[in-house]
Amino acid sequence: MPGCELAEILYTQGFGTRRVCWGLIQGGHVRIAQGEGPWQDVRDGALWVQQPETLRLNVQGQIWPCHAKAYVMLHKPAGVECSQKPSAWPSVYTLLPAPLRQRPVKGGQAGVQAIGRLDQDTTGLLLLSDDGRFIHRLSSPKHAVPKVYEVHTRHPVTPQAIAALLEGVTLRDRAQHEQVRADAVQQHTPTHISLTLHAGKYHQVKRMLAAVGNRVEALHRSQIGGLRLPSDLAPGQWRWLGEQELALLG
Repeated sequence: MPGCELAEILYTQGFGTRRVCWGLIQGGHVRIAQGEGPWQDVRDGALWVQQPETLRLNVQGQIWPCHAKAYVMLHKPAGVECSQKPSAWPSVYTLLPAPLRQRPVKGGQAGVQAIGRLDQDTTGLLLLSDDGRFIHRLSSPKHAVPKVYEVHTRHPVTPQAIAALLEGVTLRDRAQHEQVRADAVQQHTPTHISLTLHAGKYHQVKRMLAAVGNRVEALHRSQIGGLRLPSDLAPGQWRWLGEQELALLG
């Protein structure tokens, strides 16, 4: 992240238009600190920051670390849609702070975008970013990033059903029929399995279980690549992804 003026940094971090960011600074609503250094009041939007990547912002009392690109994880709860324009349920984006929703993106919709979608009643690990290449790499079937789902079913999952899931089942979509299979299936209890997939088609897990004569009662995504949903991240909470966590995604 190259050096630039403080007002421009606020703009890139999603604190509003350039005019709004200048107003925040001139109005005394912004404090800055380099690394773990002391906070200092600023009133000059043209203040040159040589190392934005180590800058911490305090904007109207909100502490915010600077990131050239946003990479975050969210523990999606039930009852929210992974859409900017939800049809029946609240949007998952309402769980994020305004700067993440307002980050400027060249040639695209502002703010971070969900990498793949989870149904409104599905919970678990959801990644969001404003990095188009990162989003494409994790969502493209060509890159085959595995995803692990915890599936709780209405009826016991038989050995025959597990074999069918691994060998491949046919999903019917209007006039098209498509063969899909699980990469791995691990059975924990008669009605709880972990299902690993590298693609994410519409209602895929639910349709796959229906194809073997069962019904999904609860669905939770626990892992993407080598990244597991942290046990201390409660439903509805989010956090920045660290370098080690990003490395787990391949």
